[in-house]
Amino acid sequence: MKNLTVIRGACPHDCPDTCALEITVENGTAIKVAGAADHPTTNGFLCTKVNRYLERTYSPQRVLYPMRRVGAKGKGLFARISWDEALDTIAQKFKAIAADNPQAILPYSYAGTMGLIQGESMDRRFFHKLGASLLDRTICSSAGGEGLLITLGAKLGTDLERFDEARLILIWGSNPITSNVHLWPKILEAQRNGARVIAIDPYRSLTAEKCDEHLALLPGTDGALALAMMHVLIAEELIDRDYVERYTLGFELLRERVSEWTPSRAAEITGLTVEQIVKLAREYGTTKPAVIRLNYGMQRHAGGGMAVRTVACLPALTGAWRDAAGGVLLSSSGTFAFNTAALARPDLIWNQPRTINMSALGDALMGSQRVQKWQRDTAPVETLEPLTPPVKAIYVYNSNPVAIAPDSRKVIAGFAREDLFCVVHEIFQTDTADYADILLPATTQLEQFDIHRAYGHMYVMVNNPAIAPLGEAKPNSEVFRLLAERMGFTDACFRDSDEEMARQALQTDHVRMQGLNLDTLKEKGWQRLNVPERYAPFAEGNFFTPSGKCEFFSETLAQQGIDPLPTYIAPRESVLDSPQLAKQYPLAVISPPAHNFLNSSFANLPSFLKAEKEPYLDIHPDDASPRGIAEGDRVRIFNDRGSFTAKARVTDKARAGVVVALSVWWKKLTRDGRNANDVTGQGLTDLGAGATFYDALVEVAKHDPTVKM
Repeated sequence: MKNLTVIRGACPHDCPDTCALEITVENGTAIKVAGAADHPTTNGFLCTKVNRYLERTYSPQRVLYPMRRVGAKGKGLFARISWDEALDTIAQKFKAIAADNPQAILPYSYAGTMGLIQGESMDRRFFHKLGASLLDRTICSSAGGEGLLITLGAKLGTDLERFDEARLILIWGSNPITSNVHLWPKILEAQRNGARVIAIDPYRSLTAEKCDEHLALLPGTDGALALAMMHVLIAEELIDRDYVERYTLGFELLRERVSEWTPSRAAEITGLTVEQIVKLAREYGTTKPAVIRLNYGMQRHAGGGMAVRTVACLPALTGAWRDAAGGVLLSSSGTFAFNTAALARPDLIWNQPRTINMSALGDALMGSQRVQKWQRDTAPVETLEPLTPPVKAIYVYNSNPVAIAPDSRKVIAGFAREDLFCVVHEIFQTDTADYADILLPATTQLEQFDIHRAYGHMYVMVNNPAIAPLGEAKPNSEVFRLLAERMGFTDACFRDSDEEMARQALQTDHVRMQGLNLDTLKEKGWQRLNVPERYAPFAEGNFFTPSGKCEFFSETLAQQGIDPLPTYIAPRESVLDSPQLAKQYPLAVISPPAHNFLNSSFANLPSFLKAEKEPYLDIHPDDASPRGIAEGDRVRIFNDRGSFTAKARVTDKARAGVVVALSVWWKKLTRDGRNANDVTGQGLTDLGAGATFYDALVEVAKHDPTVKM
């Protein structure tokens, strides 16, 4: 007899959509994963990846039992052990290291799951109590987030549900069809209603191909474009003077700054024409409502934080915030106000632990700390200083740093250290798992409880477990409870259940969290935050900055010795600003997400590998021809940091001077065991100290298999 039930869930992956799921279970086995039709943004459909989530959960590649390494690091050879042996081994190692200095232990995690319970609760409590090094989780969004905080005071923005009402949509550094698919129907509806949609992106992505116009600027030059737009807006009096006078700070200083940023100056930097820049500014200044969809691609270079800050000033200049369909959206995560202190319990910290930046993991594992120092009106200067004590143990969960962290050669050298004790808690045997001393089996979203915020919409989500864990897999929260017990941590908080922690997270008096209830969430799967249906957060000012205004001038930055006004910080590596380096490596490389991968998630599963086929490099005909590169040739992409190979696609989807390697491939699933992060660097962004994946120069040549790489 069939016993069918439908369980309410939520997608855990690093995507702004945070979809509501309906999982159909038959006699304890999940047989269908679908998008919830009653959720306003999910609207009954899922992306190509999560649509096949059962392939992930029931994959024969799953790690299902604890294992210990039996071969050389990196070879991926393991023998099955019991949970007791695994936990005892970890506890013994941690105790021995902590007796000398617990800061030699480093947790490493990111957005393998975006859930509050499995991503930032019991794990934080455990490492805080242990006294381990803190991890600065900067690898994706810190630069842009800091740019918003400085300018708007919070990571708030336009409601996704209002985009269909806009008359002009700028999709800036974003590819919604791949990485924000539930926004795309809203954009199409706006387009059908007469809106103009313009993509600003070095690459003609799937989204850019379907826009009314595509402006292919050079990587890392977004700030220069925004400054020139301001120049035109102010010079031609296309600004909302009433909004500027009431709700902004520092306009006269901004006017003086952007007077220097003529369209001709910006054209030389961005690779756009003067006419394109002027036309864009005029269109933006005369069309209402106008909304900008930013994404994190545009902040992955040396001046990324300042670039986001500069673009975020535009809606205040034109008064676009007055309308619910106007403004800018990078992240809505600041709309949520969970009691994160109750989850993470920073009060458990008893020492003064150092903080290690995850974007410079290679340096850290090799004994160096990357230190950033600002000098007023210049880009920050970075130095490497000794890291004392050295990292002696690393615990990796919710991440795959060997594949996704920059400067792979250093990262791999660090993980290959025989004196580094490495624990990896994973669903699959990833590139990183191959270096583990102890490999632990993790649950998928169908097997665990969680509560979620979003960074693209306004709904709190709950994920109810749909099936029992496969094999001996355990969720993060349970593993850290068991480790806390073995470490002798007796605080009551280490006995909290997942649901108890979720209730603690909801214990807040914040106005936007009023009316939220865990029991309702578990039953329905989602609840909207306490915000108006037509949410326009800054229609009447009320910014969350120290001044309460949109801060063109930031005293906060000034006190840090940073240029307090929007400015342009050039990429570290570009043809214009690094002429000597460009003689050797004349092409900029970017590595945006492949359509069927989500960072390195899904990148090992057969159907997704079949769809992506193999690593490709998109190269413009003007760059391919002088190098003798033809369609389908295997090419080598290289610089001083490393190299990788791919199959060439000669296409004008990549603008001249820029090559594009869609990513992130698992290294062991490529022909040469490498990926795009073999050529990326560990330099940090200006604000937020984030990763600079799209700030790299390379050369490309036909691959010669006889040449040692």
